[in-house]
Amino acid sequence: MKQNYPKAEKLKTQKHIDLLFTKGKSVSKYPLRLVYVALEEGTDAGLQMGVSVSKKYFKRANKRNYFKRVLRETYRKNKSIIYDAIGEKPYAMMFFYQAKDKLSYQEIEQKTIDLFTKFKDAIQ
Repeated sequence: MKQNYPKAEKLKTQKHIDLLFTKGKSVSKYPLRLVYVALEEGTDAGLQMGVSVSKKYFKRANKRNYFKRVLRETYRKNKSIIYDAIGEKPYAMMFFYQAKDKLSYQEIEQKTIDLFTKFKDAIQ
């Protein structure tokens, strides 16, 4: 599997974002949270992933942008776990960093792997 994050995988549709926050389910592994919802089978979307860092915890944009970059990178490197779980079914997901703690890249990557494994167990 290619380890990239193409434009087609980015969650941008307002309809899918609204669906996530109204009907989505979530799994957490402190300080990360993954909200997900299965899309209709006719949708040509595949997997769509969005990333968010709370302004409540990181007031300065440069800190938020740093953690968003780290989340996108850890997703990109470990997305094969999610693809193995969902197969061909389309999903919309939002990936959150929700704490004041400033974890290192290695800690965030390990938490991401644990979170994706937890997601895999939740949908099966």
